[in-house]
Amino acid sequence: MQAGAVDALLIPAAGAMRAMLSSSGPWRANSPAPMSSSRRRNSSTSSGVYAGCPWSRDYASGMADEPHPPRHPTTPDEELLEAETTAILSELTDAQRILRIQDELRAGFKTLSHIGKAVSIFGSARTPREHPRYQAAREMARMLGHAGYAIITGGGPGIMEAANRGAQEAGVPSVGLGIDLPNEQGVNHYVDVELDFHYFFARKVMFVRYASGFVVFPGGFGTLDETFEAATLRQTQKIRYFPIVLVDRGFWGGLTDWLRDPVLAEGNISPSDVTALHMCDDAGQVLAILEDVRHRRPRAA
Repeated sequence: MQAGAVDALLIPAAGAMRAMLSSSGPWRANSPAPMSSSRRRNSSTSSGVYAGCPWSRDYASGMADEPHPPRHPTTPDEELLEAETTAILSELTDAQRILRIQDELRAGFKTLSHIGKAVSIFGSARTPREHPRYQAAREMARMLGHAGYAIITGGGPGIMEAANRGAQEAGVPSVGLGIDLPNEQGVNHYVDVELDFHYFFARKVMFVRYASGFVVFPGGFGTLDETFEAATLRQTQKIRYFPIVLVDRGFWGGLTDWLRDPVLAEGNISPSDVTALHMCDDAGQVLAILEDVRHRRPRAA
C-alpha cells in the first residue's frame, strides 16, 4: 500500500480517536493500574528458591511489594509493558497508547517509503571510534553505499555511528531510527534521515520492512535481539529472501557452534535455520550475499 493510501486510512481514524480522547480526561492519568495477585512477588526475604532455581532480591527489585510508592515510567515502552503492575504509574489509557503506536508506524511508512534498496547495519553502541571494528563498519557502509544501498541503523554511537558515517561519505541516504531510552543522547551527527521511536516494536518493523538484509557486527543484547528477531521471521516465513550476515568470525563462531550443538543437535531448530546465518569477514562477500536477493524498490508517489 502506498504512503498516500495509508494516510487516507489512518488520518480520519486518528482524528476521531483524538476527538474521543479530548473529552475523556487528561493525557496523564497519574494513577497506578490494578495488579492481579498472581503477578505479585513475595519480597520479604532476600533470597530463595523457585522451581529449583535460586534467585535473589534483585529479581523483585521495583515490584509492587517494595516499600516505596509507584514511580513514573522512564520510557514509553516501560509505561506500556509495566502498565499492569503497581511498580510504576499508568499514565496513558490503552486508547492513547494505540494512537501513539499508530502515529509512529505512519511516520515511519511515510518517511521511508521512497528509500529504495537498503541494508540495516547493527552492532555495539559501546565500540569506540579508535577500535578496528568501528573503521570496518565505516568502510563496509561506504562500500555498500557505492553499490547503491541506503544505510539504516539505530542512530546511536559505536558501530551505528560508523555505518552512518560511511553512508554519508558514499553520498547515500543515512537513516537513523532512534529510540527513547533513559539517559539517551540522541542520534549521531552522521544521520541524514532521522526517525525517533517510543516503542521498540514499531522501530523493528522499519528495520526489516525497508531493508534487503541485515549486516551484523559484534554487539550485545540489542544486537542479538535484532539478529534473532530476523532469524525467527525467516524461520516462520514471515520474511523471505532476507540474508543475515554476521561480520567477524572470531566473535560469532561460538554462537553458530552453539546453534549447531546443542540447539540443532537436540532437534530444536532445523539445519536451514543455522545456514540462514551467513558468517564472513570480507566486504566483497557481504555485498555478493546481499546482491543475490531481490531488493526493496522505491514506491510510486
